[in-house]
Amino acid sequence: MTATPAPPRPTGQAAIEAAALRSDRFRQDREADWQRLEEIVTRMERGRLRKLSDEDIVALPVLYRTVASSLSVARETSLDAATLAYLEGLVQRAWYLVYGPRVTLWGWLARFFGGEWSRAVRSIWPELLVAFALMAAGTVVGWQLCAADPDWYYSLVPGGFQDERVPGASREVLSSTIFGNADQDGKSVFAASLFSHNAGVAILCFALGFAFGVPPLLLLIQNTGTLGAMLWLFDGQGLLIDFIGWLSIHGTTELLAILLAGGAGLHVGRSMAFPGDLTVVEAAARAGQRAAVVMAGVVFMLVIAGMLEGLGRQLIDNTQGRFMIGGSMLAIWLSYFFAFRRAPLGSDAL
Repeated sequence: MTATPAPPRPTGQAAIEAAALRSDRFRQDREADWQRLEEIVTRMERGRLRKLSDEDIVALPVLYRTVASSLSVARETSLDAATLAYLEGLVQRAWYLVYGPRVTLWGWLARFFGGEWSRAVRSIWPELLVAFALMAAGTVVGWQLCAADPDWYYSLVPGGFQDERVPGASREVLSSTIFGNADQDGKSVFAASLFSHNAGVAILCFALGFAFGVPPLLLLIQNTGTLGAMLWLFDGQGLLIDFIGWLSIHGTTELLAILLAGGAGLHVGRSMAFPGDLTVVEAAARAGQRAAVVMAGVVFMLVIAGMLEGLGRQLIDNTQGRFMIGGSMLAIWLSYFFAFRRAPLGSDAL
């Protein structure tokens, strides 16, 4: 049998007319969905959400997928450039409304400071109690070790902190490190090093929480062991209260940030070690969401601590004033976390 020859492909003007006809039919079959989606998107972009019916809101994701499918077909069949450009723009606008962020930066900040952060902190209160006990124990252990053998001081206190602040230093030398050095840049190195050290500890306490909470335990003890050793050193020359006052300006904020970071790390570790009815991955994901909110606040606290440390050292050179600043900051933080518990409207508890 002789094969029937295939019809010749249209060329020239005939090909252009065929492509135009195909594009017109494609648009006619789907244009109603495109127009409805564009109308919904335009209203939402203009802030006219109240004019949208329930049917329009429910139809939005369905229409988005339909138009996205139309765009895919249009690209495969090489339809006219105007149709492609229209569909690409419409899909991009609709994607932002369906999957894009639902809140502005200012809205997120209002929600975060309006209750989300404080609720996240309260939700990990068992871990915070454990972290606080560890920090207190580390401070006591660091003090006792140095009291029993001063050589422990060199093991507990990092080398960067050991300038004039070493066992055997006179009262005058130690006093000069915390008083009368507002205009001496060299004296500020210690405070800056202390802040950097504590900020690093806070971040590590959270970052290593996935190892079932063991590294945060050790970091909290080790860091407060350093604090205990320095408290012992200044107590030996009768400067304990003055040193605590010097530290309190930024220390109440900074040490509280370390406590929160340690609690967040322990929360993740505990959830992984004891997931309950959830899988380990699910438990870690849920705990990680709470801990991440806590850590976002910790970063903010560390910034505030750095500002207090810099300004406080320059402006306040007496123990009473330092205690007033440090105590006021501690009261503010505790009041925010535990005294005011009103959840903003429309917020979800963590």
